[in-house]
Amino acid sequence: MNNSSRRAFEVCVISDLHLGTFGCQALEIVKYLKSIQPQILVLNGDIIDIWQFRKRYFPPAHIQVIREVFKLMELGTQVYYITGNHDEALRKYSGTGIGKLTIDDKLVLELDGKKTWIFHGDVFDATTKGSAKFIAQLGGKGYDLLIWLNHNLNLILTALGREKYSLSKKVKNGVKKAVKWIADFEDTAAELAIDKGFDFVICGHIHQPQKRVITNSKGQITYLNSGDWIENLTSLEYHKGEWNIHQHETYKYEKSATVEFPTTPKIPDVLTEKVAFWISSAM
Repeated sequence: MNNSSRRAFEVCVISDLHLGTFGCQALEIVKYLKSIQPQILVLNGDIIDIWQFRKRYFPPAHIQVIREVFKLMELGTQVYYITGNHDEALRKYSGTGIGKLTIDDKLVLELDGKKTWIFHGDVFDATTKGSAKFIAQLGGKGYDLLIWLNHNLNLILTALGREKYSLSKKVKNGVKKAVKWIADFEDTAAELAIDKGFDFVICGHIHQPQKRVITNSKGQITYLNSGDWIENLTSLEYHKGEWNIHQHETYKYEKSATVEFPTTPKIPDVLTEKVAFWISSAM
């Protein structure tokens, strides 16, 4: 895809890519990044999954995602990497800026006279803190297994001409505690943002794309969540004064975005070693 065919708009927010895990749909992320040219790209946490990171699993498509981010920087896009719980090891570098890349814990943007507050959202999740974090990490491995099973199920369904099915969505939507937790998360983020005088608040973390207006006794705010690139394949895009959820549709990019990887295995192996060294040094 040449640069002239990229969609240009003001701000793009993506989160929860979970590079380095089996569930990450890296090829689709690459296709999406090749199709856009935002002025600002916000990577809103859990980009590289340091919790689950193993250098034996960081395939070429995952490396290509990182390359595409740097390609956007070369084209003039300002990139903000907002840390999440799965890449919390990078938080000690918060406030660091190198060229077009800035690492931080949160970001405030003023767009068309309105203030947008962006952060990952794990601050509201007690399961990512203290001793509960270990349990959450074990749960992450179970989630990976569920994604693996779902992947194989969908291969069979596709072969039969049937629609794909999401096991984890079914589980989350069917468990009342999960539904309540998501609602509480959204309400808490909105309440805090209203108190601070923001017009929009954007989170990731819960893998639940959302755009809704939340009102309480103190005011009103638009809450947004960028979703994830494990199942939902969603981002948030700001263009002409409006935030919208963008749903990536794989078939749209099959012909227009050709993704090529090095054929020599030494190249991804070396790059994986570099990523592993970078992550190890951050921890």
